[in-house]
Amino acid sequence: MPRRISVLSGPLGIGKTTTCLQLADLARRRGLACAGLVCPARFEGPRKVGIDVLNLRTGERRLLAEADDLPAELRTPGYRFDASALAWGATVLAAACPCDLLIVDEIGPLELERRQGWVNVFDLLRADSFKSAVVVVRPHLLNAFEEAVGRRPLRRFMLPAPARVDLLKTILSPADR
Repeated sequence: MPRRISVLSGPLGIGKTTTCLQLADLARRRGLACAGLVCPARFEGPRKVGIDVLNLRTGERRLLAEADDLPAELRTPGYRFDASALAWGATVLAAACPCDLLIVDEIGPLELERRQGWVNVFDLLRADSFKSAVVVVRPHLLNAFEEAVGRRPLRRFMLPAPARVDLLKTILSPADR
């Protein structure tokens, strides 16, 4: 039977990464093995200057992207990606399972439009070597993500959620123990 995949989506800056970090913390407090990647933003004062990538299993953190307009091999509008950090993240994902909860924040334009970045996540999600997975996907890429994982049943959660704690408990139900 396919494992549960929850897709967390919503506009930029709404709290998707924060929700993923809270979910990982809740899973650990319940004694569950949590693995995957979360990508918190880096700020200098109120200005977003980049994005880090955090290995949820080990706590290791690396610079993933800088907010600038400099030329680079891997770019999205406004961000220059570090190819070695993307490769490291792909390696982290390849070793993430088996686990109780797999979190991937986020699968975006690099993976879904350009087939770069953490494309190994699609095979990982089809392999069912986790009890539950939560993947952050931008609203305009939800259909492309569904197609990339083989049209599996997905539970979609849009933020802002009226009660984030209830959302976390819904995603991480007692069946995941």
